[in-house]
Amino acid sequence: MNHLLRGHAPISDDAWKLIDAEAHERLVPALAARRLIDFGGPLGWEHSATNLGRVEEVAVSSDRLEARRRHVLPLAELRAPFTVSREELRAGDRGAEDVDFDDLDVAARQLASAENAAVFDGWSAAGIEGVAGECPHPPIARGDDFDRYPSRVAAAVELLLRNGIGGPYGLALSGDDYTHVVETSEHGGYPLFQHLREIVEGPLVWTPGIEGAIVVSLRGGDFLFESGQDIAVGYDLHDAEQVTLYLEESFSFRVATPEAAVVIR
Repeated sequence: MNHLLRGHAPISDDAWKLIDAEAHERLVPALAARRLIDFGGPLGWEHSATNLGRVEEVAVSSDRLEARRRHVLPLAELRAPFTVSREELRAGDRGAEDVDFDDLDVAARQLASAENAAVFDGWSAAGIEGVAGECPHPPIARGDDFDRYPSRVAAAVELLLRNGIGGPYGLALSGDDYTHVVETSEHGGYPLFQHLREIVEGPLVWTPGIEGAIVVSLRGGDFLFESGQDIAVGYDLHDAEQVTLYLEESFSFRVATPEAAVVIR
């Protein structure tokens, strides 16, 4: 990880272990897309593009030759800076259990939300269409009555089955939708969360960064995430008071089977 310049930071080995552990703890719950799609890699920081297996004809000087250019999807890089107080790092080296990593928490949420949004809603500037953008099915209207949420999800599953898309299925829920689902009990007190899990036969995943919900097939091969460098902590600069670090990753995402998802909005 030489490009991360960690060796230039005024941070002890034990402090680096603490920072990495804190970053992992904050990232894992929020990286929702990775629980619902195929993750490939990591292939390294030098990996620059995903092979799409497609070509286009290009002009060549001789009429006795044929030429083609291969299509690739360039990887996008995401970086989320954060700062840590040098005094807090020294406290951690002395064994403090309450080191202040609030800024790391913010950076982790921002990075995870951006990754989720790229996968499900798309990131046009990076050439990523996203699951919702590629989906050919008309969105299912959610409405405001969460007692009727199971019927919406069941309709999405039925639509997938009707199009030959097998399960099990997963349900990506925006922060607001997840909160409503967890807090709602159907008539008779049966938890809505459990009812939805029985319908999709898979996970219900809190997915910060998206709107509404998306039902996706978990059969594999439909949604392809390719990691160059997986999320890592790098060093930027420091002064007498604080150290500026960052979370960084590179990735591409493509939809192989647009029919394998249904949007609920």
